[in-house]
Amino acid sequence: MEKRMAGHFSKKIAVITGGASGIGLATAEALIAEGAMVVLVDRDQAALKKETDRLGGRALAQVTDLLDPDSCAAMVPEILGKTGQIDILHCNAGSYIGGDLIETTSAAIDRMLNLNINAVIKNVHDVIPHMTERGAGDIIVTCSIAGHAAIGWEPVYSASKWSMTSFVQIMRRQLSQKGIRVGQVSPGPVVSALLADWPEENLKKARENGSLIEPSDVAEAIVFMLSRPRNITIRDIVVLPSNFDI
Repeated sequence: MEKRMAGHFSKKIAVITGGASGIGLATAEALIAEGAMVVLVDRDQAALKKETDRLGGRALAQVTDLLDPDSCAAMVPEILGKTGQIDILHCNAGSYIGGDLIETTSAAIDRMLNLNINAVIKNVHDVIPHMTERGAGDIIVTCSIAGHAAIGWEPVYSASKWSMTSFVQIMRRQLSQKGIRVGQVSPGPVVSALLADWPEENLKKARENGSLIEPSDVAEAIVFMLSRPRNITIRDIVVLPSNFDI
């Protein structure tokens, strides 16, 4: 089994969107344990204060509403003003719509696609000049198994994650010669607030048969990706509960 030295990410600055809960928060905890300074990005100011207070001096809060164009555009410059550098960008914020397409609304569709697709593309766009100038960086996107399979009960969400699979793999090719690694992590169902819109019968079945994983399981995979030698890029890790039947 691989052993990492304590402080593997010392002097590294990691930015995590959707950082006040779920996978984002678990990843922040894992990176801090490895020595990183982490900027938690979220629109929930109260949750950010609670978690940064709990995590201590190696966690900084960045209040950003990724659905607000001005707030989204200000994110990277504001963080650089606080930290001076960004070594890792983890685009993790997202939302979920499940069920038949006809059951949702146009407004909900717009909100989810803007958060799951547009905000990610804009965040990556904004950090590229900084990472290119430094000649190094890591970009990780939280995708989903839904970005690899046609999940019958989540047509909008699955479409957004297929889009991210395409975007991440194109950017991996565009940036590979600039010292910037780009990859994605593709979890199956994770215990988080995103599952609130799951059809109740699917959620109940998943709970009963152990077909859910914890945010920390995904965070562990992300730390593995980021800790590879610079000549290695992990383009995608699919993390599934063993009983998830897809």
